[in-house]
Amino acid sequence: MTERVRILGLDPGLRNTGWGVITVEGTKLSYVACGVVTSDGDLELALRLKQLHDRLTDVIRAWTPDEVSVEETFVNKDAQATLKLGQARAMSLLVPALHGLPVAEYGANQVKKTVVGVGHADKDQVQAMVRILLPKADFKKADAADALAIAIAHAHHRKARALAASY
Repeated sequence: MTERVRILGLDPGLRNTGWGVITVEGTKLSYVACGVVTSDGDLELALRLKQLHDRLTDVIRAWTPDEVSVEETFVNKDAQATLKLGQARAMSLLVPALHGLPVAEYGANQVKKTVVGVGHADKDQVQAMVRILLPKADFKKADAADALAIAIAHAHHRKARALAASY
C-alpha cells in the first residue's frame, strides 16, 4: 500500500505569506487547500511577526500536515527588505519546527524547474502548471499559487532527500 503524505508549502513574506496544502500518494498529487496569512503593516515588526506566528499555527492546526516545505530567501538590492523577508521566513521555519514537523527548503529556481521545467519561469507559467497539476486548486492570490508550487516541488524531491539523508 502506498503511503499518503500531506505537505504544507509556504511562500514567506512579511505582508503576505502564501500557504498551500497537497497530498501525495505514490505519484498522485491532490489539492487540499490554500490561502494567504497576512500581517498588519501598521504594526511594529515584533507584532507583525507574532501575527504570522499565530496565523501559521492556525494553518498547521487546521490542515495537520506531515511535512513542510519553505521557499528559500533570495537576496535583493534592498538590504532592509531582505532582512525583513528573512525574519518572516524564520516564522515559516519556526512554527512547523515547534509542531515537530520536518521542514525542507527549496530555492525559487529549483521550484520553478521542478514545476515548469525551466528555472527562470515567470509567475504566469508557474500558475498555469499548478492549475494543470492540481486542477481543483482554487487560489485567489499568486502567493497561494507559489506555496502550492513549493509543496509540489517537495512532493517530487522528498524521496531523494530522504535517501541522501540516510547516507
